[in-house]
Amino acid sequence: MPKEHRPRKGSMAYSPRKRSESQIPHFSGWPEIQDGPRLQGFAGYKAGMTHALMVDFRPTSTTTGQEVQVPVTVIEVPPMRVAAVRLYERTHNGHEVAQEIWADKLDKELARAFPIPKNKKSKGGEVEVDISRIDEVRVIMYTQPSLVTGIPKKKPEIMENRIGGGTVEARLKYAVDLLGKEIKITDFTKEGAMLDVAAVTKGKGWQGFIKRFGVKLLSHKNSKHRRMIGTRGNFNPGYIRPTVPQGGQVGYHQRTEHNKRVLKIGDNGADITPDGGFLHYGVVRNHYVLLHGSIPGPTKRLVRLRDAARVAKHVTLEKAPEMTYISKESKQGG
Repeated sequence: MPKEHRPRKGSMAYSPRKRSESQIPHFSGWPEIQDGPRLQGFAGYKAGMTHALMVDFRPTSTTTGQEVQVPVTVIEVPPMRVAAVRLYERTHNGHEVAQEIWADKLDKELARAFPIPKNKKSKGGEVEVDISRIDEVRVIMYTQPSLVTGIPKKKPEIMENRIGGGTVEARLKYAVDLLGKEIKITDFTKEGAMLDVAAVTKGKGWQGFIKRFGVKLLSHKNSKHRRMIGTRGNFNPGYIRPTVPQGGQVGYHQRTEHNKRVLKIGDNGADITPDGGFLHYGVVRNHYVLLHGSIPGPTKRLVRLRDAARVAKHVTLEKAPEMTYISKESKQGG
């Protein structure tokens, strides 16, 4: 008898579906860029969504050159600060930290997140770096949530962002020049560019088979229940396999969405804040970014931005998209 065999069915791409370890999303990689050196990442807070009218810039669209209505997401992006430069060397175990250079002065709010390091090599002293060992240059940045009235917190979020483009020497010089300074969204990207967005999705708690995996409802003639699965698998092996749909945590997972177009960058929140403010958020008072479409996460959630890693068919526009109208109608309901 031939051995019974059939390929498993369904994707395991998001397994295991458990709660994210941190509300600060992370990127597992950074794209290489030709221009630079420059910063490749930033962060902001999701304010909400609205709709806008713009001239369709997509060359293959059936409405090219015509005015179309599009959904847009508003991200408030107050300035971030650079606390340190972190240098990596490539070893047989991957990238390992070779050296850190910390700013002379750090905000007192940073002590809410972690003990501020002492006796670190600072920008003011002479810093000796063996360039031959260095393979990667990144900066440790932190947000300033105290500038945002819609975020009820003072504790900053800390993250690493890569410095890309140019030689290692040029990256290091560029990074050291940023130490202790405020970085604006315009120092990272521009209107018409493509970005990747990472955030932790809205948590929905423990849910059953049907909501979590979308399996089919059982027949009404089924005994006991309908919202369950028909079988939990075969007798051997004597355990439930991880491929079997079961109830559990839904939401609060980190997800990354690729190729989101930057439609507008502004510094006056009154231009896009709806009447009565964004639901559960309020008024935008800092710089903001309008992205085409939706992004993961609920209102107030931290959102990280990165240069697009999959840009084979999507390139940065030579000029900013033409926005003719941005809705400021109240989102409070009729």
